[in-house]
Amino acid sequence: MKMLATVGLAICWGAFALTWLAGALYNQSRAPQAQTRAGFGSAFLYGAVVMVVASRVVPQADWQPLIVYTHWVRLVGLVILLIATAFTLWARFALGAMWSAAPTVKQEHKLRTSGPYGVTRHPIYTGILAMLLGTLLLAAVGRWILLLPVFVIIFEIKLHVEERLMLAEFPDDYPRYREQVPQLIPGLRLLSRRRLAPDQRG
Repeated sequence: MKMLATVGLAICWGAFALTWLAGALYNQSRAPQAQTRAGFGSAFLYGAVVMVVASRVVPQADWQPLIVYTHWVRLVGLVILLIATAFTLWARFALGAMWSAAPTVKQEHKLRTSGPYGVTRHPIYTGILAMLLGTLLLAAVGRWILLLPVFVIIFEIKLHVEERLMLAEFPDDYPRYREQVPQLIPGLRLLSRRRLAPDQRG
């Protein structure tokens, strides 16, 4: 199972890295010019800094109670990682040349609401968070448990900046889109409506 976990991590994160690198190179020559850009560094840089600091500050022995070697946990992690990787790459390809590392509105910017953007408003963030969940389960948790809350916080900050830009750029369409599609968790709005239904009927 350990070998399978290593192969799964290498394939999924390798595909992610190659897609982002190829996309960045393509965007250098083909992407429309940025019209409005919000300063925001790389989320992965922030995450790496947190992991390095945690590794230095917290002794290795203190992470031992969080380590899980159960095979079925790693198997669940592998399934999550594979599905999440496919979803993340789908969202990246759907965004195409409009993707940018920092929250940006580009010339002739179009609001995407179909495909992965009909599942969540920020499907790339959804996919990456699910990839991190699968990764920490495959890695037997331990100190990797820090990755998920750290990136949730980073992405929440970043997506709020993005949504302000989208509201300014699409003042009529974006509020309707925001009402129809959940922010990060697929199906969350549908679940909320089902919970409200008995009260509404009463």
